Amino acid sequence: MLHPLCITATAVKDINTPYPLIDSDPHFRRVIKYFRPSDYAAWAGSAAAFPGGLYLMELFDTTRPKKGLGPALRLSTFLGAAGGFLLAYQRSSFRLWGWSENEIEQSLASKELEVAKAGGPLPAGYGQSDLSDYIQGVAHRNSAFSQLKFSAMPWFNFSNHKHHGPSTADFSMAREGEGKEDA
Repeated sequence: MLHPLCITATAVKDINTPYPLIDSDPHFRRVIKYFRPSDYAAWAGSAAAFPGGLYLMELFDTTRPKKGLGPALRLSTFLGAAGGFLLAYQRSSFRLWGWSENEIEQSLASKELEVAKAGGPLPAGYGQSDLSDYIQGVAHRNSAFSQLKFSAMPWFNFSNHKHHGPSTADFSMAREGEGKEDA
């Protein structure tokens, strides 16, 4: 029997999704880069709804303190903005996972692949990593589908690793093709 620390990471199991999978463990920068205007609207709406709701509840409360709502409104604005960011991040991740409509993201990913094939930079998360294979696997296991657990603890993928699903092969083929053209 293998020791638990000796187990190496494997790629994410193939999951049937209604739309094509773009990245099963997207890097933080890639998720932010793929935000749509509707994600920003959800973020802004949450940032405004939380303090707005608190203010409306206080208007109808007859036991309202005379000191005012300043500190409570500032805190509720911060909480609304933080929650709105997590909502927008999760919506963008769902599209990268293929759980919701992702036609725009597919075209962006294909453009990134063309740039990588032409010798340009790889997308966030696909670059060279100084981490060992084991630590890359640990990073992947800790961050894979972490967007579903934001209610427990916000956790993001900030590391480059090789466990991204089917698009990893595309980007590695782009780099291999670049080396063969030079030869």
